[in-house]
Amino acid sequence: MDIGILFKMAAIGIIITVICQILKKSDRDDIATLVGIVGLVIVLTLVVGKIGDLFTQIKTIFDLT
Repeated sequence: MDIGILFKMAAIGIIITVICQILKKSDRDDIATLVGIVGLVIVLTLVVGKIGDLFTQIKTIFDLT
């Protein structure tokens, strides 16, 4: 398993958190919420890709077509 994906998700989370805190301090709560949602979508995209790879490997292991 590639541990790099965990580091990518952690880095995205830290960056999004910092951006959201800066935006909230400058009274831009609506934009901070949108940034948080965009960060969540990016991480979910990474996870869905890895889940797709997992199912492909399972199909290969059990010789399913």
